[in-house]
Amino acid sequence: MIKKVFLSIITFIIIVIGTALTGCISEEEQDIEDVAIQTIGFLSTGKFNQAYKLFNETVTDQMPVQQLEEIWSALLTQYGEFEKIVSTRVDEELGFDVVYVTCNFSMLGLLDIKMVFDEEKKIAGFQFVPTEIEYEPPEYVDLEVFDEVNVTVGTEEWELPGTLTIPKGDGPFPVVVLVHGSGPNDRDESIGPNKPFKDLAWGLASKDIAVLRYEKRTKEYPEQSAALTNITVQEETIDDTIAAVDVLNVTEQIDPERIFVLGHSLGGMVGPRIAEQDDRLAGLIILAGNTRSLEDLFLDQTTYLANLDGEIDENEVAQIEFIQEQVEKVKELNISEGELVLGVPESYWKDLADYNPVETAENLSIPMLILQGERDYQVTIEGDFSTWNETFYTNENVTLKTYEMLNHLFISGSGPPTNAEYLVEGHVEEEVIDDIAEWTKNH
Repeated sequence: MIKKVFLSIITFIIIVIGTALTGCISEEEQDIEDVAIQTIGFLSTGKFNQAYKLFNETVTDQMPVQQLEEIWSALLTQYGEFEKIVSTRVDEELGFDVVYVTCNFSMLGLLDIKMVFDEEKKIAGFQFVPTEIEYEPPEYVDLEVFDEVNVTVGTEEWELPGTLTIPKGDGPFPVVVLVHGSGPNDRDESIGPNKPFKDLAWGLASKDIAVLRYEKRTKEYPEQSAALTNITVQEETIDDTIAAVDVLNVTEQIDPERIFVLGHSLGGMVGPRIAEQDDRLAGLIILAGNTRSLEDLFLDQTTYLANLDGEIDENEVAQIEFIQEQVEKVKELNISEGELVLGVPESYWKDLADYNPVETAENLSIPMLILQGERDYQVTIEGDFSTWNETFYTNENVTLKTYEMLNHLFISGSGPPTNAEYLVEGHVEEEVIDDIAEWTKNH
């Protein structure tokens, strides 16, 4: 059964299947475009058996037709009724032909349905991805006062494309490295129409602070990352952050004595571990960094979303019970060789079981800025920020602040927080930009 929790994670990837592809096709693009349109037609009219016949055996061996129906139903619950196909485009990715079908839904508007095709024009991959919307910078950005240059973070098989946003002038400038949250994020940490890392980069550069952001390893190298049977947050996140500091340490116009790391969500949780490993950092900025374990967050988020409408149906009960079982496996490290629990192998959970972000932060001597949105249902005031606050509220080397109206992306909203609001266009609040800029300049 597809779990509704997949709709709650920040990447909004619903399902990716059929990764064992054997080659690209050379047929006319229009043929697979027709198949993609036909697939949406079947799904939107409830003809799931007909849609199911358009998938290849790699997919159907893993997914019964009932699961396809559940996936579509979960999508409609989140986005509203399917209204129409707006456009299609054909692309080639990693040597395979891909069709993006942009659809409009009654509640949340546009969404791309991405289909990867095998050489027999059967669907080998099926994924929901945010529709690319032209980025409109927030009012606090001044495009005239900074430039952007392409950089490469890391070496050899893990080279990552990045962007250094740097104020105009001779410098040297302080610089902030942005560290992603969970999931295969791009350099802007894009979700729906929102690009919080681009907001941070352009906003801070408008205030004379350079910013480096880059593609996350799991985004740039999804297959290679998945092949790492012993992956931990070290390979997923930390190694590349240290590689980014390496780049900045020898970059003209950058002050090597004023390199800061800013981690969001998972990036905030592992921020103290990054600082523990790299004594070149001048300070650490944590945005919505969880202190609870990831598996507990997963369960709490699932339960929260299931209760939003005031009642929990049978499917939601089953989903929660499934996550509870997965959490128990993580707690007990009762994970078989090759088994993925909540999407990752035992090595990942074993590594995190020995890590406490607050205790690690207590042993740091560098200044820290810890920020939290009060409308964040993923990393919460009560469950996470309260621990940071209780530990450091008397520590003059640590600044803590909360924002009443901000969510997990540090975008303003109102009412009970939901995952749906991530798909409504907004920007990181200017007050957050101001606070980070002032704190950075003062350290």
